[in-house]
Amino acid sequence: MSLSRPSVWLSVARAMLAVVLAAMMLIPHGGNAQDGGETGADAFAAAPIEALLEVLRDDAARDSFIAALEQAGQRAPDGDTAAGVSSQPARAPTIGAQVAEITQNIAQELAEGFASVTQAIKRSGSVFDGLSGAELIVLMDSFKELALVIVITVAVYLTLRRVLRPVFQHLGARASDSNILRSVFLFLGSTALDVMIVLLAWALGYAITLLALGDYAQIGFRQALYLNAFLLVELVKVAIRAVISPSTGGLRLINLSNHAAGRLNRHASLLVSVLGYGQLLVVPIINRNASFAAGLGVSALLSVFVLIYLIVLVIRHREAVANWIARRLTAQHDDAETDDPRDDRQRLGGVLGTLTRTWHWVMLGYLVFMFFLVVSRPTHVVVDYLIGSGKVVLAALLASLVIRTIGKSLRAGVRLPEDLRRKIPLLEPRLNSIVPKILTVLRSLVALAVVAYTLDVIHLVDVGGWLSSAAGISFSGTLMSVVGILAVAAIIWLALNSWVDYKLNPDYGTAPTSRETTLLTLLRNAVTIALLVLTLMLTLSEIGLDIGPLLASAGVLGLAIGFGAQKFVQDIITGVFIQFENAINVGDVVTVAGTTGTVEKLTVRSVSLRDLQGTFHIIPFSSVDMVSNFMRDFSYFVCDMGVAYGEDIEKAQQAMFDAYEELRRDPDQRPLLLGDLEWFGLNSFGDSAVVLRARIKTVPGQQWGVGRAYNGILKRIFDARDIEIPFPHQTIYFGDTKDAPSKAPRLKGDLSDAKEVTMGDAASDEAATSRGE
Repeated sequence: MSLSRPSVWLSVARAMLAVVLAAMMLIPHGGNAQDGGETGADAFAAAPIEALLEVLRDDAARDSFIAALEQAGQRAPDGDTAAGVSSQPARAPTIGAQVAEITQNIAQELAEGFASVTQAIKRSGSVFDGLSGAELIVLMDSFKELALVIVITVAVYLTLRRVLRPVFQHLGARASDSNILRSVFLFLGSTALDVMIVLLAWALGYAITLLALGDYAQIGFRQALYLNAFLLVELVKVAIRAVISPSTGGLRLINLSNHAAGRLNRHASLLVSVLGYGQLLVVPIINRNASFAAGLGVSALLSVFVLIYLIVLVIRHREAVANWIARRLTAQHDDAETDDPRDDRQRLGGVLGTLTRTWHWVMLGYLVFMFFLVVSRPTHVVVDYLIGSGKVVLAALLASLVIRTIGKSLRAGVRLPEDLRRKIPLLEPRLNSIVPKILTVLRSLVALAVVAYTLDVIHLVDVGGWLSSAAGISFSGTLMSVVGILAVAAIIWLALNSWVDYKLNPDYGTAPTSRETTLLTLLRNAVTIALLVLTLMLTLSEIGLDIGPLLASAGVLGLAIGFGAQKFVQDIITGVFIQFENAINVGDVVTVAGTTGTVEKLTVRSVSLRDLQGTFHIIPFSSVDMVSNFMRDFSYFVCDMGVAYGEDIEKAQQAMFDAYEELRRDPDQRPLLLGDLEWFGLNSFGDSAVVLRARIKTVPGQQWGVGRAYNGILKRIFDARDIEIPFPHQTIYFGDTKDAPSKAPRLKGDLSDAKEVTMGDAASDEAATSRGE
């Protein structure tokens, strides 16, 4: 289709004119149109709109119109350039200019806000001008008319509450000892029962009003106001009771004592009643029967009363609430609250303690802010802030509920089945040691979520917008990946330790040997180290760090450490070969580096011994050049028995064999013996004894106990058969000199029990010699 046709261009021009005029119609005008009339703009735009509709109905004209708009859009940049608009890019403002602009905007906003608050406060004084005293008369007349309905509904409501109170207490008692799912059903049932009480009282009030008061099947304006206010106010109280549960602690969503829950319920019910019945019943009655100004004054009075009441409550209970917060932040936050007055003395130190003790200043600041907001901002702004406050309170309540539910479910710790506890005895203590750490992490995450949600609700930080952005999506994905890696690593570590514990448990399957115990312990240590390194590498990779250069740096660093710590490398290499050769196992009695003891711990770098005196030795493998193991296959007790030179050797030999036979008859020693007594014969001639040698083969590690038992029997038999076991004798010789013979000692007392030897003179010596002493 050609654009040269005059009729087409005329249609396009008319259509563009219609678009311009239609846009002008969207701009608000200062004058108001009279009801039922038509403004000048409406009359002016009627014809072009019809022309536009005509163009849009014609296919050819519509296509021409679109083509003309496209050409105009393409020519617009050229036109702008021709008009003198510079094509040079604008310079970015400096940092100083940006800071100045930001501070200027903040100062202007603060000044405008202060001015609006000042004007609002000046105007607020006129709010109470509408109160003249006639409102009291109106209220008295209204309550006379509503007295019967009020009495009936309140009486029915209180009676039902009192009758069903044992039911609520029974549900709470059952919820205290139930699991999470059953507690949820009991909570829902209790809340539904409370709602039914309100609905029954409300329905009975409506029935009495329709059937007994006024005209039949008709209800007055005031009765409808009261009944609707009763329904809404009492349902709000039901929600409060569902959270606080003043009558029973088993259904309480927040951790409060019974006394604190009852007190909080009374204050909350009073405030809800004043605001609810005041705004839903009293103010509409005043507006209808007195004046709107009087209703506004009553509404202001109610707001001031609520504000003063809340300020008094905050100041009066600031210490009790601070102590309650402190208990929630300490180790007692999973314990049930009690009515013990000593709980009020709980204090918290540090930064958290300072924050908990100054909570009332934050609350007072919020109340003052809301007061100025009410008097200076439109109603919809106030409502938005109230809704935001309600969202924050609801988020905090849900967070407290989640934390308490998790804490309650894990308060008694993890309980595994009895069969699994017998197979893996260390699994349950290991899980219970991890549970407090998991609870701490969950509490921190929930607290951070509540803080982030609060910042988003009050529009201080756009958390939702940031999370939906590319950076937020990347951060959340990285966080979930890191959490997943840590969780998988923890599960692998837990499974590995459980498997090792099961293999080392002697009560199930084959009892592990020393070799298996050593290798499984080393395997657990090695896999734990490898798992830690792998988890660290994967976590760093998910965070965004390039681990390639890190691994290369680690290789260079390892090479440098290898040159600088050759002793350490030698320890590891020697330890690996010792393990391959099965030279040492945990529980063996060995001699390494000149130290003998029992192996208590074995790593790839060192061996830990405890000697007979209880001293604990850690010996690196680099200092081990020989290993003497007393626990391989079997052991020997070698008995070197000395007898006097005058004794019969065959008689002594027979005594040693008889002692071994008696040892074999001992039921405690028989399982430890692996053969007959091996007789070696006369082994050596000592200074005062003839040494006879024999050997006993025993279970490895039992040679010392068997030897002590054999020695005891052998001593008893030798004594019974009068076989002398010699001991060292000493002969004292008083040598002669060249000048005079030696002097004999003088002995006092009988020779059989002589205890003192003295040297006397020559006469005494001669007398002693003549007596034969």
